[in-house]
Amino acid sequence: MTPALAASRRSFLQLAGTGLALSGLGMAPTSAAPARALPHAGGPVLLNFNEYPYGPSPAAQAAARDIVASSGRYLFGLAGELRDLFAQQEGLGKDHVRLYPGSSEPLNRAAVLWTSPAAGLVVADPTFEALGDLAAARGATVAKVPLRADGAHDVRAMAAAAAKVDAGLLYLCNPNNPTGSITPAADIAWLLAHKPAKTRVLVDEAYLQYSEQRSVIDQVMQRDDVIVLRTFSKLYGMAGLRLGVAAAHPDRLKELASLGDNPLPVTAMAAGLASLRDPVLVAQRKADNARVRHNTVGWLGQRGFACVPSEANCFVVDVQRDGAAFSAAMAARGVVIGRSWPIWPQRVRVTVGTEAEMARFREAFEAVVSENG
Repeated sequence: MTPALAASRRSFLQLAGTGLALSGLGMAPTSAAPARALPHAGGPVLLNFNEYPYGPSPAAQAAARDIVASSGRYLFGLAGELRDLFAQQEGLGKDHVRLYPGSSEPLNRAAVLWTSPAAGLVVADPTFEALGDLAAARGATVAKVPLRADGAHDVRAMAAAAAKVDAGLLYLCNPNNPTGSITPAADIAWLLAHKPAKTRVLVDEAYLQYSEQRSVIDQVMQRDDVIVLRTFSKLYGMAGLRLGVAAAHPDRLKELASLGDNPLPVTAMAAGLASLRDPVLVAQRKADNARVRHNTVGWLGQRGFACVPSEANCFVVDVQRDGAAFSAAMAARGVVIGRSWPIWPQRVRVTVGTEAEMARFREAFEAVVSENG
């Protein structure tokens, strides 16, 4: 396995430019049907970065291609059109929405703005680590609170930890990465009602469209201490195009913007608009992913390998042996899966791929288990 395959997403998604490029190109209604999985060209099956295996929808691909000829211009109005459509669909004020190249950038900016040696950070364990890594590098105390047995965030323990470390920020990924597990909206409501007043809550909803979970994005219209992130990198299949959204009170968005600004790629915005305009894309991809995930998790369970309950395009399985060695053995058989976490050294994350890719996963999994007894 090459270093590029083994690297965590946080190692190559650091601060890039932000976006509020603003143009008004209209696009036709989109088609949701996935064409085919992205080719591996004889290479390994990649089940390690939680990418959507079919890529952008056909209509999003067409929109991106069609706008390339016009990309010699900034097309500033296009970002305004995308922002306004997202705000309309989510029931938000336009001034509560800001666009970024993916959700990693506002995540990193939050660490810079709201954590410090005097302002700690509270996260789940395990969870997506980029925010904690950057906060720790800045000298902040990072309090890691283990997930509950059902995979949900332990919001009561997190509220207590926030008070203990004088937290400037609390991070809640829902569904969570790496587990795909959910934290019920009622638990998040309890957290918002009981956290320290100075602690901002950043809710990362990168995987929300895969889930039955209700978004908490409406909270940004009612409070000034909640930031909700969305991304087009997961269900919309645009990981390499880089497009994301931060929703928050205008004062919080102004703070995020204080670290600089850059226009967004017009191809990403065109593809994003086409994706949002598709009335069936989310439901279709959500159902397809759930079916493949359910079949794979069921297959593992029949063989005695337990998974944390997931509502995302990934899951964590207990392989009952060293997780890093297991992942390496899988990679040697042409199936690259995710890694293990220090708190769970015998559990590994697996991305949900196509049916054919998961058949390859099952074949490799069975071989590795048999090989190692």
